[in-house]
Amino acid sequence: MSRYNWRLRSISIIIPAYNEARRLPGTLRRVLDWLGQQEFSFCEILVVDDGSRDETASLAEDLARAHPVVRVLKNPGNRGKGYAVRHGMLEARGAWVLFTDADLSTPIEEVKTLYCRAREGKAAIAIGSRALDPSLVEVHQAALREWSGKIFNFAMRAITGLRFRDTQCGFKLFERGAARQVFSRQKLDGFSFDVEALFIARRLSLPVVEVPVRWRNVEGTKVGALNGVQSFTDLLRIRWNGAKRIYGAAADAE
Repeated sequence: MSRYNWRLRSISIIIPAYNEARRLPGTLRRVLDWLGQQEFSFCEILVVDDGSRDETASLAEDLARAHPVVRVLKNPGNRGKGYAVRHGMLEARGAWVLFTDADLSTPIEEVKTLYCRAREGKAAIAIGSRALDPSLVEVHQAALREWSGKIFNFAMRAITGLRFRDTQCGFKLFERGAARQVFSRQKLDGFSFDVEALFIARRLSLPVVEVPVRWRNVEGTKVGALNGVQSFTDLLRIRWNGAKRIYGAAADAE
């Protein structure tokens, strides 16, 4: 247990959404209920619609009219999860900014865990991890997907030099200044943006802590086989961009 108390008072929650009409209303109600139990001086939920072809945007807008803390951002078409998260991160107003998946596979309550561990470790970024404590995984993915994830992590570590055990858990908390520094430099629009963001954070000497969180697999993933192949290719792009100093270095930090 962290020795730091729960004292976060200002937060933005980013939810990227593509064809999430079935799950999004329940997710937003859960997050709104949780926010209502806290004592925030400022809070907001930013739903970033990534060119959905269903009723995702209209449902989110209905909730936004009923709940002023909800804002709906729209991407110019279906650009990808990386683009959607970047859009939300750069629009966020809270002192701390969380992005979470629309299925809430990590419960929203785990924000407390990330925040307290970030304070304890004097970190600007705290990332949720399924790998550090497997006992916290309540429902596992199919065996093939879990092994694919392990292979990806091995390749990620070998190619980028990052030491994290799980870069792909969609539950990450940033100080707003760190979020702006990282996501203003981020280039990838697809599912490898998590790795790129952490690679940039290292380039900028931003401290990152990896934190075990509760996690439950929810069916309905948007990651297909082609996305998986592209993710491995993106690792090489990240390494190349780093070698070309496209992301800058610590001296360039704002």
